[in-house]
Amino acid sequence: MNACRYLLELFSLRGRMRILIVEDEKTLARRIQDVLKNNGYTVDVAFDGASGLEQALMDGYDLVVLDILLPKLNGIRVLQEIRAAGLTLPVLLLTAKNAVEDKVQGLDAGADDYLTKPFAVPELLARIRSLLRRSISGGKQARLQAGDLTLDTVTHEVYRNNQLIDLTAREYAILEFLLYNKNRVVSRLSIAEHVWGDHFDPFSMTNFVDVHIKNLRKKILDVPDHRIIRTVRGIGYRIKDEDK
Repeated sequence: MNACRYLLELFSLRGRMRILIVEDEKTLARRIQDVLKNNGYTVDVAFDGASGLEQALMDGYDLVVLDILLPKLNGIRVLQEIRAAGLTLPVLLLTAKNAVEDKVQGLDAGADDYLTKPFAVPELLARIRSLLRRSISGGKQARLQAGDLTLDTVTHEVYRNNQLIDLTAREYAILEFLLYNKNRVVSRLSIAEHVWGDHFDPFSMTNFVDVHIKNLRKKILDVPDHRIIRTVRGIGYRIKDEDK
């Protein structure tokens, strides 16, 4: 892979880590969203536990900010379901000032950290940075595979049948995102948001995603009789071990 070209594109992509906020206080949720967006993150918001869980399971987030007291499904249950699904992404709990039992229960359920309301914005940002650093350094798989396709998240090298494949940074980011969501359908919009952040036109970007997928398929030799990236018509894409 051309190192100079990759690094130049990589700096424009890595600042756009995806964060999900699950918080029913809409004013607070929007405030957190604005702060995080201003700090370079791509941010989605859910206002109840049920929709928050659905989003967390369907899209490839890098971190979840999760309130405990939520309608429809409380935050502890959401956290338990996230961990039961095998997702290891960091979760930062938002708790009431004196809710010691909630903090203990949340940490026991798999939370990585907690923040007491009301909180200072610099502390929120510091805790998020700490969790993301921890996740990147040791929490994610070093190698992702689908069939004879291998992606190394440390060296950023991609191999197909042990042959090194030269990808652009955006092609790499798309492939990595699909592999992290292996065997799950990923929408075109989710891919666009993950790779391009907020800097895209939703009316044209989905077609642009298709173009990048087409180029990616050519490079990884993803041919119809040995298909790895599957098109889910009208929705997006799913990566799996082989076409069965």
